[in-house]
Amino acid sequence: MELKNSHAIITGGASGLGAATASKVIVRGGKVTIIDLDEQRAAAIVEKLGAENSRYWAMDVTDEEGINRTIEAAKEEFGEISLLANCAGIGSPGRIIGKKGVLALKDYAKVISVNLIGSFNVLKAVAASMQNNDTDDDGCRGLIVNTASVAGYEGQVGQVAYSSSKGGIIGLTLPAARDLAQYGIRVVTIAPGLFDTPMMDGLPADVQESLAKGTPFPQRLGKATEYAELLISVFDNNMINGETIRLDGAVRLAPR
Repeated sequence: MELKNSHAIITGGASGLGAATASKVIVRGGKVTIIDLDEQRAAAIVEKLGAENSRYWAMDVTDEEGINRTIEAAKEEFGEISLLANCAGIGSPGRIIGKKGVLALKDYAKVISVNLIGSFNVLKAVAASMQNNDTDDDGCRGLIVNTASVAGYEGQVGQVAYSSSKGGIIGLTLPAARDLAQYGIRVVTIAPGLFDTPMMDGLPADVQESLAKGTPFPQRLGKATEYAELLISVFDNNMINGETIRLDGAVRLAPR
C-alpha cells in the first residue's frame, strides 16, 4: 500500500505516540483524522499539521454509536481509510489490596474499558469500512495497529488493571488478523517499553532516569517518533501480520 494520499485514523492522536504517528503520516503525504477527548491538544496538533491534511473529533473510544458516526464523517472528509493506529489509553495504577483497601471493580473496569474494549470498538468500526476499500497488488485493503505494552507480558506491582488490558490487546492480535484476512485487512500490535510520553511525564525526573537505566540498550527512554517509524515500516510491509512487536530496548520489567 502507498501512504501518500491515504487516510489514517489515529486514536489518542493529540499527544505522545499518536501525535508522532500523525506527523509521520502527514510527512509521507497522507491525511489524518485524530480521535481524542483532549480538544485543546487536538486542535493544536491539527493547527500544526494543517487543516487541509488533518481533522479531529472529540469522541470517547468506548462509545459504539459515536465511533461509528465519527468513522463515517471522517470518510466523507478524507475518503477511504487505509490505516488505523489505536493509541488511546489510560494507565491508572492500583494494587488488588492497597493502603486504601481493595481495588474497586469500577476502577479495574475503567482501564479495561478504555484500553481493550475501546481499541476493539474502533477496530471493528474501521474494519467494517476497510472491507470496501480498493486493494493493492497483494489484495491488501488496510492495516490496523493496536498499542499494547511490555506490561502486557511482565506486569509490575500495581499494574493489574493496566497489564490485563494490554495482555488482552496482545491476545486479540492473531485471531483478529485471522478473522480479517479474507478481507485483506492486516492486524498488528506494537508493545512499547519505557517511552517518553505524557503518561511518563507524570513521574518525577529521578524516577524517569532510574527507569531509563533499566533498559539494556539503548539506555534511555524510547521516543514517540521511534514508535511512529516502526508503525510506518509495518504499513509498508504486507508480510507483517498477526504479530505483536516489542519495541523496548530489550527491557524486561522487574516486579517493582
